[in-house]
Amino acid sequence: MSHAQQIGVLPLSFATAVHDLTSFPWHPQIRITELEPPAHIAPYSAAVDADIITNDEEIGSGRLILLYDPMGNESWQGDFRCVTFAQAEVTADMVHDPFLAYVGWSWLTDALSARGAIHTGESGTITTTASTPFGAKQHEGQQSQIEIRASWTPLIDDNHQLTEHLFAWQDLLRQVGGLPPADDTVIPLTSRIAARR
Repeated sequence: MSHAQQIGVLPLSFATAVHDLTSFPWHPQIRITELEPPAHIAPYSAAVDADIITNDEEIGSGRLILLYDPMGNESWQGDFRCVTFAQAEVTADMVHDPFLAYVGWSWLTDALSARGAIHTGESGTITTTASTPFGAKQHEGQQSQIEIRASWTPLIDDNHQLTEHLFAWQDLLRQVGGLPPADDTVIPLTSRIAARR
C-alpha cells in the first residue's frame, strides 16, 4: 500500500504528525531517508534514518521512530511515543570521562527543553565503548563511541506539535556528532516517510 493511500485511513492526529515529519526542514548536515517502521509495536508507526554529515563524510547516525496508539498506552503515559537511537565516534579522552554518559543524556533533555518540546516519561541508556584492535586489524587504531538509546512521550495538542520534538532530535544529532549549534539554515525533506498501520 502506498503512503498516499495509507494517509487516507490514518487517524487525524497521526496523519498530522506524519505530515510534520515528512515536511520538516532538516539542516543540510542531517541527511534523512525513509525507514520501514517496525510492525507490531503500536497500531501506527513511522520512522526515519539519519546520517550526520560534515565535509561529505558521515560522522554519526541516528534513527527516530514515531509510535501512535489511539487508545492510549499506560506505559507511555500518552498516545504517542518517540523512540530514538543515535551514535557517533568520540575521542579516547571523552570515552574515559566518567561524566560522558551524564552529558550525553543532558544533550537530549536540554534539547527538548530548549525547543519547548513538551513531554513526559523520558527514559533511556547511554553506552560508551572503547575498542582496541589487534592482529590484522591493529592498523585501524582504537575506536571510541557514544551511543544513545532513548524514548519519550511527546504531548501533542492544538498548541504543541511534533515539530518541536523534531527540532530537538535534530539538535541531539548535532550534539552527538560534535557539530556546532544549528543556525536553522535548512533544506526540505524530499523523501517520503513510510507509515504503517
